[in-house]
Amino acid sequence: LHAVKMLQIVLSRFFSFGAFFLFSTSLSHTHKMSTQKRRAFRVSKYRGKELEQLLDMTPDQLLEILPCRARRKFNRGMKLKPKNFLKKLRLAKKNAPAGEKPSPVKTHLRNLIIVPEMIGSIVGVYNGKVFNQVEIKAEMVGSYLGEFSITYKPTRHGRPGIGASGSSKFVPLK
Repeated sequence: LHAVKMLQIVLSRFFSFGAFFLFSTSLSHTHKMSTQKRRAFRVSKYRGKELEQLLDMTPDQLLEILPCRARRKFNRGMKLKPKNFLKKLRLAKKNAPAGEKPSPVKTHLRNLIIVPEMIGSIVGVYNGKVFNQVEIKAEMVGSYLGEFSITYKPTRHGRPGIGASGSSKFVPLK
């Protein structure tokens, strides 16, 4: 960095201002480019385990890293609907062309706990009105499908509505 500054000072005495300015900006730009670190891809992890490790785990090993509520639910046994849903997800993944996302699988099972087998799938989670598409990622393991499909429309506080005040007469109805 010091050498670049010295070179700029020396060159400023020999060149006109316009040529010096162009030359100095290109010097500082190339210096920045050479000193920048290369950005590494973010590794997907769940509780310190990488994606490959999660997929290789046995169900018993997975239960050890899941939260208490999820462990209790799995210890009580999986019902028929979640099993069938997982079969549909496997089928959608298998039928997807290589390098493309699988087709979405719709479900009403908002209380289904996300397991590593579901990572990479696209799920249509019903929110009471429509199916919101959710792409399952490694960070989502152990949480419920319903957490990613909001069931209500958040309020917008401070906006006038019909009959709010005299000034709200001029707000167009949409």
